[in-house]
Amino acid sequence: MTEPFDDPLRSALFTDLYELTMAQAYDAEGFDGIAHFELFFRSLPPNRNFVMAAGLDDVLAYLEALRFTESDIDYLRRQRKFADDFLDRLRDVRFTGDVDAVPEGTLVFPDEPLVRVSAPILAAQLVETFVLNQVNFQSIAATKAARVMLAARGRTVVDFGSRRAHGADAALKVARASWLAGAAGTSNVLAGKRYGIPTFGTMAHSYIQAHDDEFRAFEVFARQFPETTLLVDTFDTLDGVRRVIVLRDRLGDDFRVQAVRLDSGDLARLAKASRKLLDEAGLRSVRIFASSGLDEYRIARLLDAGAPIDGFGVGTGLAVSDDAPALDTAYKLVEYAGRPRTKLSAEKVLHPGRKQVFRTVRDGLLAGDTIGRFDEDLPGELLLVPMMRGGQRLPAGRVPLAEVRERARRELEQLPEPLRALESAREPYPVEFSAELERELEALRRERGVSPPSPPGSGSQ
Repeated sequence: MTEPFDDPLRSALFTDLYELTMAQAYDAEGFDGIAHFELFFRSLPPNRNFVMAAGLDDVLAYLEALRFTESDIDYLRRQRKFADDFLDRLRDVRFTGDVDAVPEGTLVFPDEPLVRVSAPILAAQLVETFVLNQVNFQSIAATKAARVMLAARGRTVVDFGSRRAHGADAALKVARASWLAGAAGTSNVLAGKRYGIPTFGTMAHSYIQAHDDEFRAFEVFARQFPETTLLVDTFDTLDGVRRVIVLRDRLGDDFRVQAVRLDSGDLARLAKASRKLLDEAGLRSVRIFASSGLDEYRIARLLDAGAPIDGFGVGTGLAVSDDAPALDTAYKLVEYAGRPRTKLSAEKVLHPGRKQVFRTVRDGLLAGDTIGRFDEDLPGELLLVPMMRGGQRLPAGRVPLAEVRERARRELEQLPEPLRALESAREPYPVEFSAELERELEALRRERGVSPPSPPGSGSQ
């Protein structure tokens, strides 16, 4: 029988094995100092000019509840990898540390820390897998949704992706991330209940197919759900629209159909023809909603072609972020026991010490960021804010989803026009490291006896 704590969103065993082997080694050596880990990404995915941060709420909830159950301890004992005294130690593990992070809905860029976890090193190490898992996936989903919203140019967007998402948890997180990024809602009812997101949906083709007559299906459904959207392409799209017009004549003042949905074929051509039929019949208030294989690229092409579409249902492309499903996130130790730590691997250099991001906004638009030491006094808005202290969330870590959504809207409004494009901008958003951080990195290089990398094209061997 599955225990409640086998839920991956609650289980301390949702971690990679090497986190536990390192934890035992730390414990054996008496390492119990405060470690500071930062989560960031090194490069943007293809055709991305920004990433929208998401997933923090689940991280904070997980940290508050972190514990190993007796069942967890018994399982680890049966693996015969761990010492009994270490397993006894795990019973008492709780997250008692601090978290600083950029609020969900914030636009972020390469090398900028999204989350900093500060705690005794054993606990800070054990939570790496979960923190990366949630922030990585949900930020990918929110970024994809934000791009769809930009492509839709103010039109309604609804998440239709649950049936194609990579698992039930992913479907829920996509629904949340989509609404966070500005979508009108989701087709997923559980997501609606869990997150307070508006839900959308009326009928599938099977409902029409189950009837011997398409008009009869429309009439019965419209009497059950007057303010509905009727799916018109089961047999012939324009004949379906004509039957909606006849339905108006049949129902008279009881006709309150809100929209027709196109789900196949040449959507631009069919939308134009449908709009013409509806307008000529005096049904200018009936909107046109489109679905079927949509993503930001296809939506942009439809609108560029003048398709009179009022809303879009976006499924697979949104649910799996099919053109860019991965984000190069890392969770790295930057300070331990009061000393800055670094990593000097080729092409993966890590600037040492705790950091802060200082953002400049000029004339209402994002103008550039500086990554500095956490205690530097540099101009600009501080992006990382305290979210948790002593293992307990602060008010900033309990922001309602509606407020997160509003932040995301403001962030997208501040995005410069070149960065709103669906392709990589010629000039990326400017991000630089402070002179103080660069000096600390060079000092650690000298201490370790490591030469700085040669600039490209220098001819160094």
